[in-house]
Amino acid sequence: MSEYDYDLIAIGAGSGGLSVVERAASYGQKCAVVEQGKMGGTCVNVGCVPKKIMWFGANLAHAIDDAKSYGFKVDKRGFDWAHLVEKRQAYIAGINNWYHGYLRDLNIDELTGTANFVDSHCIEVDGNRYSANHIVIATGTRPQVPDIPGAEHAITSDGFFALQSRPDRVAIAGSGYVAVELAGVMNSLGTEVTMYLRKSHVLGSFDKLVKSTLFDELKKAGIILKTETQIKQIKKETGGSLTVEDTNGHTQASLDQVLYAIGRRPDFSELQIENSAVELNDRGFIITDLLQNTSQPHIFALGDVTGRAPLTPVAVAAGRRLADRLYNNQADRHLDYENIPTVIFSHPPIGTIGLTEEEALRQYGDQVKVYQTEFTAMYNAISDHSVPTAMKLVCLGDEERIIGCHIIGPGADEMLQGFAVAIRMGATKRDFDDTVAIHPTSAEELVTMR
Repeated sequence: MSEYDYDLIAIGAGSGGLSVVERAASYGQKCAVVEQGKMGGTCVNVGCVPKKIMWFGANLAHAIDDAKSYGFKVDKRGFDWAHLVEKRQAYIAGINNWYHGYLRDLNIDELTGTANFVDSHCIEVDGNRYSANHIVIATGTRPQVPDIPGAEHAITSDGFFALQSRPDRVAIAGSGYVAVELAGVMNSLGTEVTMYLRKSHVLGSFDKLVKSTLFDELKKAGIILKTETQIKQIKKETGGSLTVEDTNGHTQASLDQVLYAIGRRPDFSELQIENSAVELNDRGFIITDLLQNTSQPHIFALGDVTGRAPLTPVAVAAGRRLADRLYNNQADRHLDYENIPTVIFSHPPIGTIGLTEEEALRQYGDQVKVYQTEFTAMYNAISDHSVPTAMKLVCLGDEERIIGCHIIGPGADEMLQGFAVAIRMGATKRDFDDTVAIHPTSAEELVTMR
């Protein structure tokens, strides 16, 4: 009989934690997962899922406008934010409830409450102690808010998903993917949006083609872009409205909300991680290698808490591979963190994989060749709502192996997945050129570029 209560305990029932216990249980391991909130973690409750539903709603607002260009006699007769939120939350509740039954069917124990480390093999959950041969930390991250006067009056993406009515005027601090996604949703649904950008662009780490195209589209949509500007102070006025003062000495009054989307930090809550002796890096994230090992041989970490590729499918893949390695004799099974495709649900959406042009040039110099195209998709060509599409292929060497693909435009979110498979398999520009185009589509431009 084992000296431990469990073979594996995962702390955090988000994408990574659920995936590792599910796969481990399939190999006959006795598993438990600890969660103090709702099942599914950030992605299900205050991330990917509710974000995508709001994005669908925002797209419908554009579709109603486009319908007129296609001959339909339609009018917008208002938008009921509360109705969409109610439908969204009912959908999420269904996912939450499904998880409970799923874990029960797999004989995985749910330990409800706040976990903290007693030592490297033992945790305490609301006064009860549990030990395990292996422990996985998958507690995710939480949004950051700066230490400025009045910061307590601001909300984050968590607060956005708690809104029961549409705010009329919002200031958003941040320029990353969360900031541009929420700005696009609110703008499309009728909110006046101002973005405070620390630098002169959005999406700093992305390819210049997609970030410059999106910047122009945000401006064209009527979003006010305050570049090289940060919020210095927030004041709550009589009546409840907010006023912000920025680093350039300007003020903006009569705001309903100020939203911070400036990054996330590890969520250790009351974990008392110091008792585990796990090492952290200088940003507070858990240090792991490619096998998800921490500095302790029987403690592992998955997902956003490691500070690498903070994406739901990454946590899922890493969790499953970790269980394969630990319990199914796949000694070197691990996630390859190269060539991870990702989508930003901006307006228009962005799909990207591999190196940006700038990164490729730094690494390979004149061995790099770039192909790109910009056009208006057929759907938008006859619409009064003009939206650009732009694509770039970054190629390497004489064989022109594709090492980067960057797309912005309607449909980018759906077309990238298949191209990502080809790029991971080592596809060259010739392979793309030799593929018969599907016409008429935007995706065909990726196999016809010259």
